[in-house]
Amino acid sequence: MSDVAALELRDVHVTYRTREGPVPAVRGVDLSVFAGEVVGVAGESGCGKSTIVSTILRLFPASATVTGEVLLGGENVLTMRWGRMRAVRWGVASVVFQGALHSLNPIQRIGTQLVEPIFLHDKLATDNSAATKVRTLLEQVGLPARHADAYPHQLSGGQKQRVMIALALACDPQVLICDEPTTALDVMVQAQILELLIGIARERSMAMLLISHDLSVLGTSCDRVAVMYAGRIIEHGPARAIFDWPEHPYTRALSSAFPTIGDAASRYAPSGLPGDPPFPGDLPSGCPFHPRCPSALPVCPTVDVKLLPAGPGRTAACVLVDQSVPTR
Repeated sequence: MSDVAALELRDVHVTYRTREGPVPAVRGVDLSVFAGEVVGVAGESGCGKSTIVSTILRLFPASATVTGEVLLGGENVLTMRWGRMRAVRWGVASVVFQGALHSLNPIQRIGTQLVEPIFLHDKLATDNSAATKVRTLLEQVGLPARHADAYPHQLSGGQKQRVMIALALACDPQVLICDEPTTALDVMVQAQILELLIGIARERSMAMLLISHDLSVLGTSCDRVAVMYAGRIIEHGPARAIFDWPEHPYTRALSSAFPTIGDAASRYAPSGLPGDPPFPGDLPSGCPFHPRCPSALPVCPTVDVKLLPAGPGRTAACVLVDQSVPTR
C-alpha cells in the first residue's frame, strides 16, 4: 500500500450560509482512503455524509464555506484551478450517485451518455475506440452491449444503476465515491450492485468511499468504517469490529436497528433510536448525541469528547472510552 492516500480529508469544515445564520454541516472531519481499499461512512440523514461527497469534487453550492484540505493523490482539490478541477472530475475521481433516474438524461441513448466523458477527457479517442470502450464498460457492469442503443426508460432500476457505475468508470478513475448507490433498489439487486462495485474496486486497485445509512451493508463490504453524527466522525475502525462490537452508543444503536433473521423477538420488536439527529445550526452542548443517548451520564452535556483510542486500530468519541473524564 502506498504511503500517500488516494483520498485524504484533513480537518474539513463545511458551513452553509442561510437566512437563519450559519449552519455547520461538517465539523472537522479527518479521513483517508488508500488504493485498493474500501472505506465506508455511515450515519443517519443529516449527519453530513453527502456534504462530504460534494466537497471531494468541489460540487458544493456558493453558499458553502469550506476549510481544511481535500487531497486527491496529495493534490488539494480546494485550491485547484478550474481547468485542473475539470480534468480531475472523472479522470481522477468520480461519483456514483444514489438516484440513477435523476442522473441519466432521459432523451439520450445510453451509449451517447457513456461516450461524452470519454471524448471530453481523452483527446485521442476516436469513434471506434469510444464505441469499443462503451461495449467493454457495459460488459464489465453486467449489461449486454446492445443496451448502448437503449434509452434510460427502457431499463430497470438495477440496470440504470449499473449504467451509472459504467459512467463513473468511463475514464478509469483512481478514486470511486459511491453515495447511497443502492438506496432505491430491492434487496436482491442491492446485493448484486454492491458485489459488482466492490469487485471492480478490488480488481482495479481503486480507492473506494462507500456512503450508506445501513451499517450492516458497510460491515460486510468495507475494510474500515467511519460513523458520522452531527457533522463529525464519532467512531472509526475495522468494519467487522465496528459492526460486531461498537464502542460508541450511537454506533450500537445503528447496529441494533436491524432485526435478526430467525429471531422472532427481534423481528417484532427491533431496537430503534428515538428522535432525530440535531439540526446543525442548533447543536446541544457537550456531546451532541447525549439527548438521545441511552447511556448518557451527567457529565455528557458538559464535555464534547474528541476521537480517542478505543481498541486496536479503533477510535471513538465518548466519555465511556475516555478514562480521563470522570463519569459521575
